Amino acid sequence: MEASEAQYAEFEEKVKRTIYLDNLSPQVNELIVRQAFDQFGTVKSVQFIPNYLESKNIPQCALIEMENPTQVNAIVSDIAQKPFMIGGMPRPVRARKAKMEMFDDRPVKPGRTIQFRWLEPNDPDFEVAKELKELARIHALEAEYVLKKQLEDEEKLEEQHQEALKATHKKYKMVQSVIADGTTKQLARGYHLRVADD
Repeated sequence: MEASEAQYAEFEEKVKRTIYLDNLSPQVNELIVRQAFDQFGTVKSVQFIPNYLESKNIPQCALIEMENPTQVNAIVSDIAQKPFMIGGMPRPVRARKAKMEMFDDRPVKPGRTIQFRWLEPNDPDFEVAKELKELARIHALEAEYVLKKQLEDEEKLEEQHQEALKATHKKYKMVQSVIADGTTKQLARGYHLRVADD
């Protein structure tokens, strides 16, 4: 259904307040994205874009609507200058200003008409379309392989984080037990050191 001029103008303003974020980790959710971008301003909405090219349909990009275009410019500028990690994942995200074509709920521009036609096998554009289809298939396979490797790397990193956390917790408990059972005071006396009672 065709939108009115006012509805379309409102949508154009929404686009100006929105950033497109990609290279997101599958572990990132809306809460993590909101926390990451709250430092730039008020996050009005987060919409993950389904990845229909991958078999797992894991979203790797999102549209984030901010309060005003100034915040969008600050985010795009900041992320362009230095790596920006979200959720501790080892893949820096990329940000750019959103475009109208990125919204699946975009209204039809008033006065715009769209025409399409089927290509016959004898049409010169038919071979071009076949090549594009094959390139898209190859790209999907490559993207699936890269995603698989990224997920494996992130799972390994998560395991390393958990192991480091457990080791740190174990050391902390050991230090606490040494303090609690008086071993530190005995060692201090043996080395002629002063140890505070607390």
